[in-house]
Amino acid sequence: MTSNPQPPIGTNPRVAATLGELVADATDRREVRTTDAKSGARFETLWIDGQPHFLKVLSAADDWIMRVTGNTTHWEFRCWQAGLYADCPPVIDHAIVGMALEGSGPTARLSILMEDRAADLVPAGDTRIGLRQHEGFLDHMAAMHTRFLGWRDDLGLCDPAHRFCFFAPGVIAPELERADVPVPIAVAQQGWGLLPTRAPNLDALVKSVHRDPVALAEALRTTPQTFVAGDWKLGNLGRRSDGRTVLLDWAYPGEAAPCWDLTWYLSLNAARLPASKESAIAHYRSRLEAHGVDTAGWWDRQLGLSLLGMAAEFAWEKAVGGATELAWWEQAAIEGARWLE
Repeated sequence: MTSNPQPPIGTNPRVAATLGELVADATDRREVRTTDAKSGARFETLWIDGQPHFLKVLSAADDWIMRVTGNTTHWEFRCWQAGLYADCPPVIDHAIVGMALEGSGPTARLSILMEDRAADLVPAGDTRIGLRQHEGFLDHMAAMHTRFLGWRDDLGLCDPAHRFCFFAPGVIAPELERADVPVPIAVAQQGWGLLPTRAPNLDALVKSVHRDPVALAEALRTTPQTFVAGDWKLGNLGRRSDGRTVLLDWAYPGEAAPCWDLTWYLSLNAARLPASKESAIAHYRSRLEAHGVDTAGWWDRQLGLSLLGMAAEFAWEKAVGGATELAWWEQAAIEGARWLE
């Protein structure tokens, strides 16, 4: 295994005292609702120095995703302050130019100002993406993971054990009591209800992970760790004209297994991938090796445990979908669970 030293702090990130200061030179500000937005955050398009920009404003009081993931301290801001965005490999374009954090506690408001990458993003819809783009995403994911291999979280980012429980029944219960239940939360409740009948073996495994997520997190931590952005879904991805990958919305950053980002990508983008999950896994591993990471001795264990964890995360979504996809994840979880024995 190749292990990088703790990455150096990047160049001084721009931190404004207030939203007003962050967008002081902006014109033509317009509030928008993005096609892929599900969280409750607020978005604007605006122009600065003749260039299009995009603004995201969020707080735990309004954003159910922040609440169920346990993000009470604005992880993206901590990553920005620590220089992690700046320390990404050149193939990653995060698009961020500045942030402002106002207040404290659940009502604290984070404003993220980005260059507008709408023209470069994967178009919304159900069409499969091209194989070249798909493999490019996996290559650049591997490059990012290699860059941060050996990184350890001293910033208080996403709890590794909680990654398997974002949608666990006990976690989403408070959201179900709200007057306006978010659609994904309602679907998750429906999916958990279907899972015992549609995939009883998977249901049993998922419940065991939710009862004791620390055991799985500790097992994964015996394998190499890296810094993960946490949300490699197609709605956050794009390709610049120079070949760089646009990677937006680092909503769940922290220390995790490289295979966590990979299995997240496979799960959330399943319907739009141009090749099998097996070929994607093989391609990602080959790119890790090409970037200098020796995967011998740990790969099978980390992949299996990550697939089990991802099944615990999204089995509800598979339960409301097609039989083939559900069966694939059930078998992957069964095989992955062997690494806990």
